[in-house]
Amino acid sequence: MKLQKLIKSNKKEREKKILIGLINQYLSTGQPVGSGSLKDAEFDEISSATIRNYFAELENEGFLKQLHTSGGRIPTEKAYRLYAEEFYDFTSISKEEEEVFSKLKSHEAKQISLYLQQAAETLSSLTHFAVFLSAPRFDHDFIVDFKLVLVDSYRFLSVIITDFGIIQTELLHSDQKLSSSSIKKIETYFRFRLSGSDKPVDLAEEEEKLAIKFYNELMLRYIVGYSNFIEEEIYRTGFSKLLHYPDFHDTTTLANSLALFENAHSMRMLLRECSSHNALKYWIGDDLATFGTGKQHCSVLAIPYRINKQIVGAIGVLGPIRMPYKELFALMKAFSDSVSEALTRSIYKFKISFRQPERGASYLQKGEHHFIGQSRLMLLEDKHNTNEDTHE
Repeated sequence: MKLQKLIKSNKKEREKKILIGLINQYLSTGQPVGSGSLKDAEFDEISSATIRNYFAELENEGFLKQLHTSGGRIPTEKAYRLYAEEFYDFTSISKEEEEVFSKLKSHEAKQISLYLQQAAETLSSLTHFAVFLSAPRFDHDFIVDFKLVLVDSYRFLSVIITDFGIIQTELLHSDQKLSSSSIKKIETYFRFRLSGSDKPVDLAEEEEKLAIKFYNELMLRYIVGYSNFIEEEIYRTGFSKLLHYPDFHDTTTLANSLALFENAHSMRMLLRECSSHNALKYWIGDDLATFGTGKQHCSVLAIPYRINKQIVGAIGVLGPIRMPYKELFALMKAFSDSVSEALTRSIYKFKISFRQPERGASYLQKGEHHFIGQSRLMLLEDKHNTNEDTHE
């Protein structure tokens, strides 16, 4: 009995090596793998006939499938899950990647939100996949500039830029016709209110009334959003990179699979689940069914990041099911460590506090109150133009 168990165990181990070898080759070429090509690539000591026997067993067990009777095999979702489990603890990265993460780790900046967005761009460039990231709310932020863009004669887009690098847009409507020149004047008035610079003298009475109305409207919207934080911030990037993969050349597959990337609620659910497990997680194909609609022809990997050892968010990578899971696991672990170290150092250096989403609770500290009209919102002022004691 012991000998039979040993033989069976050894056979299963060889079967797994054949499967992993096939997956490695398929990840590299994207082409179905035949017994001859696999033998030449990794298994000189095993005959093609024996490899075909293993292929047949693996197919019966649901790890491989054959698109054509005489064609090679490709791995199934079940095979990818086994592959991911096998290399879950892989941590080796290249010297070039080490240099990238070293720069990411050593970065110090008060513009925390901008740093996180740039970090997500870096990971997307390294992996060549789409990336999404959840973030806490960083407090004591203030508006540093406005940009106004005329949409049509009665609407304009306001772009709010904050000291921490957050970009917020608001669409505003006017019951009076607007022109490009009037929008420029209103923008100048906004900057006057924001920084305490000289009041613009070329504003007509009606333009000033509109400017005051719109400024107060924007301030109220900003402060309500700032003080009531009920859902994590989500940053997304790298969507266009997915178009380079043949897995997404079919438009229906692309639309069904990548709808997840446009669904902020689903992304938050994925990242929250990752954070709650305090570990790197992966979802392959149908694993994503509970987070989206329809057949999911994609995979997601996610890992939490921390500030002072406290989990504050997570970052996810979305790509086709045919992903190099082993290398991605190592990259994401290095990314999480680098970002966590940089954020912790910046938070302490610049004395920035942060908070997690909380329903039914609002945040507005002393000195951060908004009074419409004569008074000024210290939170939103350019602090270089105010007394130091207003920010203590």
